[in-house]
Amino acid sequence: MRSRLFIGAVLLLLAAVVWHFLAHTEDRGNPRYFADQTYNFEAIRVLNDIADVGGDSGEVTQAVAGLKAGDAQGWAHAWMAAGDRAMALAGHTADTIAKGQTLLRAHSYYRSAEFFLAPSDASRPLLWKKNVDAFYQGLDTLGVAYERIRVPYGNYHLNALYYPGPVGSEGKPLLVVVNGYDGTMEENYFHIVAAAHQRGYSVLTYEGPGQGSVLREQGLTFTPEWEKPNRAVLDTFLATHANSGKIVLIGESMGGYLAPRAAAFDPRVSGVVSYDVFFDGGAIASRHVPSFVFWLRQHGYYGVLNFLAGLGSDPGATWAQQNGMWVFGVNNPFAVLDTFKAYTLAPVASRITGDVLILAGTDDHFVPFEQVGEFQKSLTHARSVTSVVFDRESGGSEHCQMGAPTLWHAALFDWLATKYGSAAGSASIDQK
Repeated sequence: MRSRLFIGAVLLLLAAVVWHFLAHTEDRGNPRYFADQTYNFEAIRVLNDIADVGGDSGEVTQAVAGLKAGDAQGWAHAWMAAGDRAMALAGHTADTIAKGQTLLRAHSYYRSAEFFLAPSDASRPLLWKKNVDAFYQGLDTLGVAYERIRVPYGNYHLNALYYPGPVGSEGKPLLVVVNGYDGTMEENYFHIVAAAHQRGYSVLTYEGPGQGSVLREQGLTFTPEWEKPNRAVLDTFLATHANSGKIVLIGESMGGYLAPRAAAFDPRVSGVVSYDVFFDGGAIASRHVPSFVFWLRQHGYYGVLNFLAGLGSDPGATWAQQNGMWVFGVNNPFAVLDTFKAYTLAPVASRITGDVLILAGTDDHFVPFEQVGEFQKSLTHARSVTSVVFDRESGGSEHCQMGAPTLWHAALFDWLATKYGSAAGSASIDQK
């Protein structure tokens, strides 16, 4: 009897010890919302806009709570609900500033809701309309000055959005901004326009083939010859607007290829910014593809490849494949990889003669870090080349410094002041 009691006491003691350690594990902070990089990045992308009222941390946290990476429908429903709540709040808010800011937050949430949905999903057109409508309602409510410009482009048209700067902006360079693989013209307001306006710059943003409403409403897909849409935008704008004679072209994400490509063929561009570096699209697109996949393709095992692609075990890869087929107008994932090969700056970078700013993050999950050096070496005729690299400790190591916009803003505006105006009070930029 005593032995049974002793064994029971020992078991209870062991259970108590196990419970203690399980219930009192170290409580440490975690910088991630999701283990999956793509879902985590898209959550941070909304937080990134908080500085200019494109989001609110409490609303963002509530939207992602309980979401499962890879559940595109769950993601869409959560963000659409966040957008609907913001719209309802705006509807009964009397304060003009609060109302306008709430509308801009609704825009960001609707944009995020659409992101992971398949291009053919029936809810995408409604979400797109909601996000665009909320954006312009927000600008109008806040009294932000802007001009929407229709740009002729063959049998199609492109769209531009001009934000005139304050008095004195006519003496500064015109900043022309283009997004990339999945960004929107409206989203650029939070990423650069508001910050540039605070510093006295006028900004022209636009959407070209493969982007925004040009893709969704006209079906026009990407072209590697980005000098063509960029030229059309500048021709249309400059025909009716005066400028200082200095134009700085800023490309975000895949725009880090598009902007330098356009600058290589247009002497009107005084400077170009790769935000972030995007030198070789082929290498970027194949970066995370296992080598055996290429072996299977080379030897004609297409049935195996189709089976593997259908598994959809990697949410980021699934999204990248779907988005790539949509924006490039191709019908299989390998065609996306093949198409990306044309998006390389290697053959044209030597044609760039203006100033170049290259930004990069050491933890960029899209672009291999070595492309900074490759781009630098290829700029053999640039007037100047400046590279700014952000590491993890700085908080800006993600692709396009997502989550830390003030870091790249500091680098950008110091560079602009150094190259095109007074740099009084500005810190120097390292030349690498």
